[in-house]
Amino acid sequence: MHFIQPEKHTRRAFLSRCAQLACTGTALPTALNLAAFGEAAAFDATDYKALVCVFLFGGNDYANTVVTYDDASYDRYSTIRGGGPDRTAGGIALAKADLAGTVLVPQVALPGGRVYALHPAMGGLASLFNRGAAAVQLNVGPLVVPLTRSQYNSSDRVRYPLPPKLFSHNDQQSVWQTSQAEGAIQGWGGRMGDLALSANGKSLFTCISVTGNAVFLSGTSAQAYQVSPSGAVSIGSVNAAVYGSTAVQSAVAQMVQQPSTHVLQNEYNRVTRRAIGSSGDVNAALAAHPASAPEFAGFPSGDSLADQLKMVARLIAARNLLGATRQVFFVSLGGFDLHDNLIANQPTLLGRVSSALTAFYEATVQLGVAQQVTAFTASDFGRTLSSNGDGSDHGWGSHHLMVGGAVKGAAFYGAAPPVSIGNSATDPDDQWHVGQGRLLPSTAVDQYAATLARWFGVSDTELAGILPNLRNFGGGDYPVDLGFLR
Repeated sequence: MHFIQPEKHTRRAFLSRCAQLACTGTALPTALNLAAFGEAAAFDATDYKALVCVFLFGGNDYANTVVTYDDASYDRYSTIRGGGPDRTAGGIALAKADLAGTVLVPQVALPGGRVYALHPAMGGLASLFNRGAAAVQLNVGPLVVPLTRSQYNSSDRVRYPLPPKLFSHNDQQSVWQTSQAEGAIQGWGGRMGDLALSANGKSLFTCISVTGNAVFLSGTSAQAYQVSPSGAVSIGSVNAAVYGSTAVQSAVAQMVQQPSTHVLQNEYNRVTRRAIGSSGDVNAALAAHPASAPEFAGFPSGDSLADQLKMVARLIAARNLLGATRQVFFVSLGGFDLHDNLIANQPTLLGRVSSALTAFYEATVQLGVAQQVTAFTASDFGRTLSSNGDGSDHGWGSHHLMVGGAVKGAAFYGAAPPVSIGNSATDPDDQWHVGQGRLLPSTAVDQYAATLARWFGVSDTELAGILPNLRNFGGGDYPVDLGFLR
């Protein structure tokens, strides 16, 4: 149940490869070219659009990020997390007074009088929410099928399958990005990239990572093109003197690029030539949009996430030079595995996320593409609502943020979970928890991803090839499209 459906993906991937080869000048039979054009027409890429995944490695603590604020819910949160008297801070609970500046004011009030605030360090994102440029997806996480708590507790894993290896960092990072456990080789960002290759003049720049290897961006044909926050990653021995000798540099450059009669060596050299050529394209495009330009002035300096998002903004500014109409980006920040020192360390991390994403949104406004760029957060999992003393432990569902001009902002999507530790089999408030305040997701990652994919231009008939579990959702409390994008 966890595997891609080949019958729904292979044909698309094959035709995308054909179109990609056509873009690079490789001759194709006329029939294949016509087929590729037909498939390209099915993918809506008449304008520019970009998706930006901001992955928070380690499993971000949801309860101190999107914090329940109405009196009744806050009091339960404070009791569970060890808060002090009169709604003051204590244990791993934040003080209610400290949340007053980041209260989220939705256009439509939540049922039951529920109110949320962002962490006090997230003033920038709270402002974007209240301006209508950001929204919150409540209680989203990996699911194979919709589950109730009793089904989660059932021994019938055929009818009620669980995501593989719940609560494991590596596996849940992979499940979020690929719908499969660690070892998967394709992610849903890359599978969207497969569809977009033929829409881009330079298909190599369809999927771009600014944070190293990312399975999220790997498809059948699409692969992550890696850049650093300062530009294209160059091959040192080709771009600089070797052992102080330019002659050796020239010899190495010739050796690693020249054609060869040996099949493997020839392929290696072909890839090297492409890498050298593409790095030149990227650096030339970035030179036209320098980091010092006014539209990028709002990014904080000396911060790794801000530097990554600043590079994404510059690449988006250079989209015409890079021949791109559809792009998927991946950036990340680590450090969220806070079993200890949650109160001490999470404010800095969340402050960095807020400042970087706020600056990124403002840069897209300056560039005139805010409506065409959507950023969204993801993480291994949420964490326990209960405290382990100085932090929280591995969980499941979590709350996430969507930012951009196309986001139907100042709104919450999904169901607000009761504030509970979930240790009672009979308490109705505990039915969305699986112990210690671990949220049982009421929204699947596949639904979250499908909403982003449809906005990106993916047709409904192509969604199943990108999101293998999506066929188990749709209608009722589990719609395919969550509605947070225009």
